[in-house]
Amino acid sequence: MMSTKEPALPLEDAKIPVKIKLSALWTSLMLCYVYGDYFGLYRPGKLEAMINGKMGPLGSITQNVLIGTSVMMAIPALMVFLALVMKPALSRWVNGTLGLAYAAIMVLTMPGAWRFYQLLGVIEILLSLTILGLAVKWPRSAR
Repeated sequence: MMSTKEPALPLEDAKIPVKIKLSALWTSLMLCYVYGDYFGLYRPGKLEAMINGKMGPLGSITQNVLIGTSVMMAIPALMVFLALVMKPALSRWVNGTLGLAYAAIMVLTMPGAWRFYQLLGVIEILLSLTILGLAVKWPRSAR
């Protein structure tokens, strides 16, 4: 018995603009940060240290430490939006610089960390370097 079905057409693969790719990468990066910090709360002694006013390698919790870490985490969160609205030349420079900076931050914070944090750290480094790569290879429009 012969099939009367037509062969399936290939699935459409739409071209995704660089700005949307960058915004999605920053979103993924932020989710990894949030889950890494959340899962870190389950480490034995972590909550006790927080209650005692200690913030890991940053030492005692002060307003300045919290402001610094807030700025460090606010930047990627803002980049989810800014990657979409900045002019391409500025966006290329900002995304490239911050992609490299956040990859370096992860490299510096991973040694001696628990394996779950190292796993997320590797993913975060790859995401950050992908942001850098997209920024560096940003396509130029034809005149």
